[in-house]
Amino acid sequence: MEKTNKLYEGKAKIVHETPDHDLLVVEYKDSATAFNGAKKGTIHNKGIYNNRMSAVFFEYLEGRGLKTHYVKTLNDREMLVKRLRILPIEVVVRNVAAGSLAKRLGLDEGTPLRSTVLELYYKNDALGDPLINEYHIKAVGLAEPDQVREVERQALAVNEYLGEFLSPRGIDLIDFKLEFGLHHGQVLLGDEISPDTCRFWDRTTKEKLDKDRFRRDLGGVEEAYQEVLKRITTATGGR
Repeated sequence: MEKTNKLYEGKAKIVHETPDHDLLVVEYKDSATAFNGAKKGTIHNKGIYNNRMSAVFFEYLEGRGLKTHYVKTLNDREMLVKRLRILPIEVVVRNVAAGSLAKRLGLDEGTPLRSTVLELYYKNDALGDPLINEYHIKAVGLAEPDQVREVERQALAVNEYLGEFLSPRGIDLIDFKLEFGLHHGQVLLGDEISPDTCRFWDRTTKEKLDKDRFRRDLGGVEEAYQEVLKRITTATGGR
């Protein structure tokens, strides 16, 4: 698919328009950021790994009946997706206490949660993506109530399906962030699913296999991304 204008460039991806108004090309970058952009760096070949991993996850979720923006993989770093009007809401689903939740609730990192936690954040870099709830969303007009319900339903389904997919591959799904958008009025899962947006821990050793290795200067960042890609592709016959 031919790329035309550059529509948007963010921290981890570049989005290009195509001759078809309904379709976009997403190009994955090697750049990495943390702490709302305060920490910046590069993870060698991260764009390749995240493009391939996101494709695997999107295809799996489509097979389970969830609709996503994914159309097909174009090359190592690019995928073709449906154009979405992104809802300014980030959804975080948590199964184990880690990161900001552990700090907010005074829990030791790694503490299993008695039930799944779903959090909503206002997608606004200037404000630091603050935590919000359905009342804020309605008051500010970020989304319609039925859209929020659908986003929450899909996010919990993603949690269930990804957990089932990753468990036999020796990976615990600790938490993850999702973004959704509207395509001809339908709520679709967008953005990406990768170690940039998920916390993946080795089921046996609890070793971190995600961007926390970059955030916390743990080393072995590229190797962790490679390991996740190897597990999810080898177990499914590769790509």
